[in-house]
Amino acid sequence: METLNQYFQKAVHTTTAFLPHLLSAIITLVVGFIIIRLFRKFMMRLIEKKRFDATLLKFVMDVAVWTMRALLFVSIITKLGVETSAFVAAIGAAGLAIGLSLQGSLSNFAGGLLIILFKPLRVGDYVEAQGEAGTVAAIFIFSTKIITGNNQSIYLPNGALSNGIIRNFSKEKLRRAEITLSVNHDSDISLVKALLFNVIRSDKRILQLPEPAVMIKDITADALLLSVLMWTTNEDYGWVVSDFLENIKKSFKEQGISNPAPKREIIIEIKNYRDTKEK
Repeated sequence: METLNQYFQKAVHTTTAFLPHLLSAIITLVVGFIIIRLFRKFMMRLIEKKRFDATLLKFVMDVAVWTMRALLFVSIITKLGVETSAFVAAIGAAGLAIGLSLQGSLSNFAGGLLIILFKPLRVGDYVEAQGEAGTVAAIFIFSTKIITGNNQSIYLPNGALSNGIIRNFSKEKLRRAEITLSVNHDSDISLVKALLFNVIRSDKRILQLPEPAVMIKDITADALLLSVLMWTTNEDYGWVVSDFLENIKKSFKEQGISNPAPKREIIIEIKNYRDTKEK
């Protein structure tokens, strides 16, 4: 009975001594989460106001939030009475092992830093990379999120993204459209060029400087291939090309200019069955 009383008194004493540490840890946890949440709201407001580079702010926000979470975790275990020095040493040893096994993640983190520093792409840019094309929605610590034209979210690892080829269609304000058209050999080239330039001049979205150009690209056995070069803004590029093709189709039809139909030569060899049998 005395032994039970001793254990009970010891448990009460231990609980009483540990309770302040537990309350302090809970308060630290709550305050830490509030600070992190306020920090995220503050950064999001800066991004919405567009006073700073949204790409840089989002990346800095992610790094800062994860750093604050790590510091909060260390603070909590310190409040609970865990030896920080021994814990940090254990984390260092575990971190080395984890780092060796997660080399890909570390390369993705380094790739994210390179993207932020050299800015081959930014949030809002339309890019083509790693076999995917879409608008950059966010650049995270380890990956970059793009939204495709059919509204699919794709996450590209930053390591492969920074080391691969990135085709950024939004980097420059202007973009050149190169359209190849085919006409019959007997078509009046002067008339064809005049129709093409009329369609180009009728569209105010097509720039006159740099000057548009129409040239013969190739002469094949079936057709003359014409190359139409014209400049427009990135925002108008897609609709400019679509409207140009529609309008030139109407103009060609009105003037009786047709596209060459593909030709196929079929040779049929007929042998006399009787002669073949006698041989």
